[in-house]
Amino acid sequence: MTFNTILLTGAKGQLGNELTIALQPLTKNNGIELLLTDVDTLDICNCEAVMSYCATHRPDIIINCAAYTAVDKAESDKEMAQKLNVEAIGNLAQAAKSINAKIIHISTDYVFDGTAHEPYKESDATSPKSVYGITKAEGEQNLLKICPDAIILRTAWLYSTYGRNFVKTMLSLGEQRDKLTVVADQFGTPTYAADLAAAIVRIMSHSTWEPGIYHFTNSGFATWYDFASAIMLLSHTNCEVLPIATEQYPTPAQRPHYSVLSKQKITDTFGIIPPHWLEALTRCLDKLQNNK
Repeated sequence: MTFNTILLTGAKGQLGNELTIALQPLTKNNGIELLLTDVDTLDICNCEAVMSYCATHRPDIIINCAAYTAVDKAESDKEMAQKLNVEAIGNLAQAAKSINAKIIHISTDYVFDGTAHEPYKESDATSPKSVYGITKAEGEQNLLKICPDAIILRTAWLYSTYGRNFVKTMLSLGEQRDKLTVVADQFGTPTYAADLAAAIVRIMSHSTWEPGIYHFTNSGFATWYDFASAIMLLSHTNCEVLPIATEQYPTPAQRPHYSVLSKQKITDTFGIIPPHWLEALTRCLDKLQNNK
C-alpha cells in the first residue's frame, strides 16, 4: 500500500526512534511526509487535540508507539495507565475513523497470564494479571471496537540503543558490580526494537492491508537470566550472573511465567521471518559499542 502522510506517536521512545530511522528509505525518496509527535507536541490523552491534529494534517496511517510501560509503577498509578493505554487509544481510533486513516498499534505479551507451555497464538484468550497488562488488553479491545480494520502488533521484552531498557541496565550494573542476581524462571523472547521497526515497515509496504492481531518478537526464547548472561558475555563485561527464582525478587506487578509468542501468522501473512534474539542482541551491542 502507499501512504502520503504518516503520523508516528511516541516518536521519542525506543521504538519511535527506531521507526524514524526505518521509515527514512520509504519517506525520503517518495515525497512521503512523516509527522513525528510525542507528549510535548501531541497529547494523545486529549481527544480534542488528537481530533484537531488529525483533521489538520490528515495522515493516511497512524502508528501508535506511545504507551504507559512502567509495569511496576502502573500498579499504584492506575489512572495514568488507563488514560494512556486505553482512553488515548480510543482517541486515536476515533480520529483515524474520522479521516479514514489506517492505524497500527503496539501491544504486549503481558495481555496473557503466562500459564501456557507453548507459544501463544493471536487467537488465544487474553487474561492479564497486572494493571499494565489489563490496560493494554483493554486498549486493544477499545481500538478494534472503533477501528475493526486496525493492525495490532504484540511484542515483548523490547530493548534498543535508545531510552532505558534491560540491556542498558545490565551493562551499567555489570560495570559497577562483580555479581548480579537475575530471575531464571520467567520465559519470553528479548526483542530488538530495530527489528520490530523493520517488520512494521514491511507490513506497511505490503501490497494489501491485512488487518488483525499479529505477534512479533525475535525468534527463540530465554529467561531473564539467559538474557543477562548473554549481555555480559557478548559485551565482554566481567560480571557473574547468578540465577534466582521469581519469589526471591518480589515486584509490585505479577509477571507472566511464560509469554513466548508464536510468529507463524506474521510469517504466513507478510513473509516476515524474525532474526534470532542472540543475533539481534549482538547487533544492538555492536551499535552501542560503536556509539561510545
